[in-house]
Amino acid sequence: MSKTIAINAGSSSLKWQLYEMPEETVVAKGIVERIGLKDSIFTIKYGDDQKFERIIDINDHEVAVKMLLDQLIELNILGSYDEITGVGHRVVHGGEDFPESVIITDEVMARIQDLAEFAPLHNPANLMGITAFKKILPDIISVAVFDTSFHATMPKHNYLYSLPIEFYNDYKVRKYGFHGTSHRYVSERAAAMLGKPVEELKIITCHLGNGASITAVDGGKSVDTSMGFTPLAGVTMGTRSGDIDPAVLPYLMDKLDLNIDQMVDVLNKKSGLLGLTGISSDMRDLEANYDKDEVKVAYDVFTDRIRKYIGGYVTTMNGVDAIVFTAGIGENDAHVRSEVIKGMTWFGCALDEAQNAKRGEELVISTEDSAVKVLLIPTDEELMIARDVESLRG
Repeated sequence: MSKTIAINAGSSSLKWQLYEMPEETVVAKGIVERIGLKDSIFTIKYGDDQKFERIIDINDHEVAVKMLLDQLIELNILGSYDEITGVGHRVVHGGEDFPESVIITDEVMARIQDLAEFAPLHNPANLMGITAFKKILPDIISVAVFDTSFHATMPKHNYLYSLPIEFYNDYKVRKYGFHGTSHRYVSERAAAMLGKPVEELKIITCHLGNGASITAVDGGKSVDTSMGFTPLAGVTMGTRSGDIDPAVLPYLMDKLDLNIDQMVDVLNKKSGLLGLTGISSDMRDLEANYDKDEVKVAYDVFTDRIRKYIGGYVTTMNGVDAIVFTAGIGENDAHVRSEVIKGMTWFGCALDEAQNAKRGEELVISTEDSAVKVLLIPTDEELMIARDVESLRG
């Protein structure tokens, strides 16, 4: 029996989940927020709905990790540091270098740093978490689990852009895809719920949160996905534009006197649902303002783009057995699920609205006679990270 901790480190945060393995029992979970800022928030949830919370200044990730481990001991969640036998780290971008999870070495860390040019906001933050744990727990197995790895199985014609081929050969400009750990988890769970091997199924997974992506999973492998070279591409998102005609950029830059960094900032942080409504990027706020015309239009844009990707992926795979909704919006917003599926009755897809009204649990939400099954599956990226640690730990 061992304890494995799954880590998702941001530039000013450290989200974590502690598992008893191989039972996969969640022992505790929590988050450290506002690292490096005044009044950091330190939260641990454990036991029977018990919660520890403290507001204290935490200077860096190493201090956050040391404080976390010491507090787990103080709360009798851990007897000592030695009880943790493995740590798994979410890393956003693995490029073409890491088609699967790997044990972290100095060479792996150096390559993750090199790949920061593809994910400048994420890979350096992920490395902060890796470095902090390696300093405090240097002797245990440390594993990197990449968002991009699941999409390494995409065929070349699906990941290449229609650009001069030397841009790919020399600079690796291509579609990489993201949210891979989530798409992998829910596609495997979908197969289990349907009682069939994942190798025999065609599944479309819809990870719908503030960031959103759709993936075609054929025989358990990603064959196409909506996000691209960066997480900016694909469907409309909370603050991200999704797909857009690239000629719009120089046009607006000229009209608004913006440089390229400012324009990309608009596309990443001021567009999407927020940009379309001027109200919020949060679907819950938009639901509360659904009587406003601009909100209804934004809603239609959001669901329309999702339907178009699903329809395209039915063609990519020459069929589909199941459509899965997951992540914050996908798991909790019955209205979004209903609107998406309403537009796809042409291939025998129908919702059981009573089932669809539920949330927070694994459910088949399609009717019994629906030719394509529709599933609601809460994602669990942390569990996938913990499993990969155990697999590599042998």
